[in-house]
Amino acid sequence: CIVRLWVNYRLILRFYTVWLQIQANFMASFLMLKRCFYRNLAPSFHFIKVHRPMVQQKCFLTGTGITRYSSSHDYVICGAGSAGCVLANRLSASGENKVLLLEAGPKDWTWKIHMPAALIYNLCDNRYNWYYETEPQEFMDNRRIYQPRGRVWGGSSSLNAMVYIRGHAYDYDRWEKEGAEGWSYADCLPYFRKSQTHELGSDDYRGGGGPLHVSRGKSNNPLYQAFIDAGVEAGYPFTDDMNGYQQEGFGWMDMTIHKGFRWNTANAYLRPALRRKNLRTETRTLITRLVFEKNRASGVVYHQGSHVKCAQARKGVILTSGAINTPQILNLSGIGNADDLKKLGIPVNVHLPGVGQNFQDHLEMYFHQECTQPLSLYRSLKWWNMVPIGVRWFLTRTGPCATAHLEAGGFIRSREGMSHPNIQYHFLPSAFKDHGRVTVEKEAFQVHVGSMRATSRGYVKIKSTSPYDHPIIQPNYLSTEEDRVELRDSIKLTREVFSQKAFDPFRGKELQPGDNVQTDEEIDAWVRQNADTAYHPSCTCKMGSEDDPMAVVNNKTEVFGVENLRVVDASIMPSIVSGNLNGPTVMVAEKAADIILGNPPLPKSDAPVYKTPEVGQR
Repeated sequence: CIVRLWVNYRLILRFYTVWLQIQANFMASFLMLKRCFYRNLAPSFHFIKVHRPMVQQKCFLTGTGITRYSSSHDYVICGAGSAGCVLANRLSASGENKVLLLEAGPKDWTWKIHMPAALIYNLCDNRYNWYYETEPQEFMDNRRIYQPRGRVWGGSSSLNAMVYIRGHAYDYDRWEKEGAEGWSYADCLPYFRKSQTHELGSDDYRGGGGPLHVSRGKSNNPLYQAFIDAGVEAGYPFTDDMNGYQQEGFGWMDMTIHKGFRWNTANAYLRPALRRKNLRTETRTLITRLVFEKNRASGVVYHQGSHVKCAQARKGVILTSGAINTPQILNLSGIGNADDLKKLGIPVNVHLPGVGQNFQDHLEMYFHQECTQPLSLYRSLKWWNMVPIGVRWFLTRTGPCATAHLEAGGFIRSREGMSHPNIQYHFLPSAFKDHGRVTVEKEAFQVHVGSMRATSRGYVKIKSTSPYDHPIIQPNYLSTEEDRVELRDSIKLTREVFSQKAFDPFRGKELQPGDNVQTDEEIDAWVRQNADTAYHPSCTCKMGSEDDPMAVVNNKTEVFGVENLRVVDASIMPSIVSGNLNGPTVMVAEKAADIILGNPPLPKSDAPVYKTPEVGQR
């Protein structure tokens, strides 16, 4: 026993020494970069801060009225996020197109982005994050809701929880009914498959040869199985693939994790293309406006350090900046509601009242339950345990740091008459608050529960002519009675699931909402105080037909009223899908790439889809 203890002590000491060396190396690199910043880059940022009005007014017109470009390309892609990285790869693949990819943030070099379990650090770090906040929400006790959005290579795929969910087939059929011709589920499924390589192999639903690696969890915590079993005991079905034939039910989550790494779109799409001579990337750039020649978008003006640059786009400018930044860029360029633009003194290029409107998001709540056995992540989060766990990931890419821990979940219908699930669950064997910034100091587990297709609608619009000012974000969360009832029902249904026999060995006291929250009025009050975003803003530049006055782009992703300008990101979704948005955004970019290149669309899928049982059954 003494020898064994001595060996274990030496092993732990060795791991700890390696960890200290890693920390020392990181700190040395950080100090070196810091010195470099203050010597070379700090004056540039000071210049922007002091001389911002002058920089913004600088003109790119020659004496003849012709724009002088600092660089020329076939395509300029504005945003290296979930969609932008896909397009950068696909549009540059043939070698025929010269592509420029602009990103406001830095490259995704930090290990915190690539370690799956470190997602909380990135989610609340303004170095890689726009760090937005909404306007005070009238129906949520006037709270401002934190809205993190990726500002780094990979965009929000570098910040998210890596859950890969496509949504329900009916969501895409609804898109087509709302005017997005050619975007039905049968049209979109082939592009989901094209983008994906699933570790379980390909079939009619999964892909087997795409850049985006998708895997299942490896942690084997019995709490996951208890959650799935409890859902089945409560009367819901089991599903072996939420992205396959049957979304409805409880089962195992797919995740964009590959060999212990976060597999963001920068890893999946951008890095394999960086050696191409026809692809150029620029980081730390702020797009200020688009350049027009009559009604044709011909380029982009952007700030980089103390420099103002203008990139020409011969074949097209493509906005891939997301549901918040894309409307902002359009507004700053004179595209949007004419009345709003005139109030700010912005010349109107195209009156498109739908720009920034139709804002949709998923709201969710954290339901906390005390755990009677030491199975949660509570002890793993103690610093003396984090050291060997972290060292294990650095050396082997395995262990608790190699997963985001949202490995089980579910989709259910909260009431009779629903065509497909309207409530989603993410199960976590730990308990956090405030976007992960506050840890519950005891053994506990939680489930995120929220509605999938809220009826509340909001908007995004600029508040000034400065691209440095955050836009107004007004989601109007819980502004309809239907949305409030849905979240109230979610709490009741979650209690029903947690009360099942499968949780008997693990279930302790309900920590949140708590035993004092029982009546409808008490539940509604708790929801107003605690509901939060699931980080899925979308639909602010909706795709639709030409006769839809609120549509911003057509089914070819072209902006109405402007030539040579497209939008390809979550903002063009006509309506939000029933699930996490990263997978659907990648699909949108894959499909848009074929449209832009003039390739014929992939053949429609004839894969069957699970139909909801008769009304009255679960």
